Amino acid sequence: MIIYEVNLTVNNSVAEQYEKWLTDHIREMLSFEGFISADWYEVEGSESNKSVWSIHYRLKNRESLENYFREHAQRMRQEGLRRFAGKFSAHRRILLQKENLAAEA
Repeated sequence: MIIYEVNLTVNNSVAEQYEKWLTDHIREMLSFEGFISADWYEVEGSESNKSVWSIHYRLKNRESLENYFREHAQRMRQEGLRRFAGKFSAHRRILLQKENLAAEA
């Protein structure tokens, strides 16, 4: 399992429109081979004039992520830039699971 994390900082002047667009964007991402699920988090303690979100996409493996980068990433990123140029920033990370620990029952 791999997590592709996208951290977004969006100007509040467009946050409502961006949120609507992002919902459809996430659904399209989940249609790509190897994408399993997505969790959308609101980051606490954000600047008052900005909305800050973190999206965690779960993928089956690194190959699925590499396929996304080759086949879809440019188009998916350009759509957001075209609609909201200068109104948001995005930072991405790849998280590789080292270990999974759970509470004892």
